[in-house]
Amino acid sequence: MEEDQQAEVLAKKIKAGDRAALGEFIALRTPQLLAFIHKRMNEGLKKKVEAEDILQELTLSCLNSLDAVDLGDRDPFSWLCQQAERRIIDAHRHHFGAQKRAAGKEVGLQSPAGIEGGGGLGEMIAASMTSPSKAFARNQKEFHLLEALRELPEDAREALQLRYLEGLSSKEIAERMQKTDGATRVLLSRALTKLQAVLAGNTEFQTLLAQAKRN
Repeated sequence: MEEDQQAEVLAKKIKAGDRAALGEFIALRTPQLLAFIHKRMNEGLKKKVEAEDILQELTLSCLNSLDAVDLGDRDPFSWLCQQAERRIIDAHRHHFGAQKRAAGKEVGLQSPAGIEGGGGLGEMIAASMTSPSKAFARNQKEFHLLEALRELPEDAREALQLRYLEGLSSKEIAERMQKTDGATRVLLSRALTKLQAVLAGNTEFQTLLAQAKRN
């Protein structure tokens, strides 16, 4: 109870832009943050990087970007977890992205002709999850996509990340998530349908999502 009260006091200071309070908050929540990072990292990435390294990078990044972040009513811990997830995705792309592209795993993820700005669904998902907070605030397209992704169930979000960031096939995703291939295909289809509903009215997103559902 005392720890929770301390966290609540620090949270108010963090929302006021107090970096020292953020440092104390991260130190207080280090066990929970490391547990979150460990859970999100797959076995391949754990062989390449330590969870502690992700946390260290996360700490420096969040301390440096706090002035540009408006947490509003959000819990700082949920914000830190979101930032941790982006660092994990970034690390995976750094260590495994090149070999996935070389193996032709991203077929079908490129944008159709005529989509302004280029970039397929995978690139847009990656950008929405890995952009620094300042660029993130400037790019409303990425912001809306991330907000839509946050409305999905955790397993649906994970399946989309594995498909469109890591370039895994439905069978590979099924093995990773311990599901059947059929169940994984249904999960991906429902996730894309949910995104279509959330992003209704945005023709660019609708075109990309419709294409993704066909692949």
